[in-house]
Amino acid sequence: MDMKMPDRPIEYTNNRKNEYISRFAYALADSVRTVINRAGNEPQNNKVKTEQQQAAQWFINHYPLLGGLAAGFKIIDTRESNKNLNDISIAAVDVIEGEIYVNRAAGLNPEEWKFVLAHEYLHAGLQHHARRQGRNFELWNAACDFVINHWLSEMRIGQMPARGLLYDESLKNLSAEEIYDLLIKNIRQSSKLETFRGCGKGDIIADGYNGDLSSPTTLDEFCKNALRSGLEYHESTGRGLIPAGLIEEIKALSMPPIPWDVQLAQWFDVFFAPLEKRRSYARPSRRQSSTPDIPRPSLLPADIPEHSRTYGVIIDTSGSMSPRMIGIALGAAASYSVAKEVPLVRVVFCDAYPYDIGYVTPEDIAGRVRVEGRGGTVLQPAVDLLENAGDFPKNAPVLIVTDGYIEDDLRIKREHAFLIPEGNRLPFRSRGKVFYFKDG
Repeated sequence: MDMKMPDRPIEYTNNRKNEYISRFAYALADSVRTVINRAGNEPQNNKVKTEQQQAAQWFINHYPLLGGLAAGFKIIDTRESNKNLNDISIAAVDVIEGEIYVNRAAGLNPEEWKFVLAHEYLHAGLQHHARRQGRNFELWNAACDFVINHWLSEMRIGQMPARGLLYDESLKNLSAEEIYDLLIKNIRQSSKLETFRGCGKGDIIADGYNGDLSSPTTLDEFCKNALRSGLEYHESTGRGLIPAGLIEEIKALSMPPIPWDVQLAQWFDVFFAPLEKRRSYARPSRRQSSTPDIPRPSLLPADIPEHSRTYGVIIDTSGSMSPRMIGIALGAAASYSVAKEVPLVRVVFCDAYPYDIGYVTPEDIAGRVRVEGRGGTVLQPAVDLLENAGDFPKNAPVLIVTDGYIEDDLRIKREHAFLIPEGNRLPFRSRGKVFYFKDG
């Protein structure tokens, strides 16, 4: 037998639609149309545009906000691609290839295709593939879908499809990051949400993305520039309403990112406020000689109780951490420690076993400290050492310098932050800040 039937019939309850019959009908009609065109020797340059291509052309001609993105992305039918795209229910976008894949058998009308294409254009333009930052891919995709669909509803672009649409009024005006935090609380249920690609699948395809494309003008830059230029033209011509949240995100993409060393300095500012100097008449001021009849107090540095103004540094000394990485990270930590008047820092080296160096001056962190270890990467013993140390303050933060190749999840009760090389990622979602420094 060349056909195998299921063991039991598929039942459709609650008036559910048999989507397989609908897809088969559209696919059959499209196949017949293609065969007739070929039999009639229809020239390729006179080929009638599909509904999806006509929808993309509408953005180029009538909607400048997304017109630049529409011109830069190619619409490809899932059946005409050499990739395995059978799992795409309606549409998906591949930001790396600059392609949007559409399933013409989805049964959508032209207005619904406008909504779907605008949805995929915004995924690319708002850099959702690059902003994931180690989050769960499917949940991050779903969170971005909720935000985009609210904006498209307010902008009244096309018509909302009945399938694959993530829309919830209670999530209005929330960012994708905030929605992701809500979804991850019930990850089992959230992982079953249906996007335009299908149930439990993200419609953002970014396989192989590393944030460093080789072309002089990367596709990431093209998407940002197209969306920014479209916004400027859209506002100047008054073409229609754009939600304030979308405008803020587009303008935020135009701003250069905050350098990692500035972010680290801001983290230090939270825990180490500037010290106020005190005045004392016990030692005369250097200006006293100019006015001998007027007593002038001198400025003295503030008294710092021992170990009251300190923090811990856990340094990953495994074999994957190069001396250059350690030097760059510790050099930044040492310079900010001196600037914030931190007298002593508790240093612990760790690979598979912690090596407690004790309290050292900030200058010794980057200079005269001898690195121990160079084995595997298990940092939990170093965290436990600082957590249980009687001479380490309970409210002192911890800075962890690592390359991100950690074997297990870290359990840290106190305030902490990670300093890792740019391009690397932690294997878990950190509750503390993560700063990415450039190794070079």
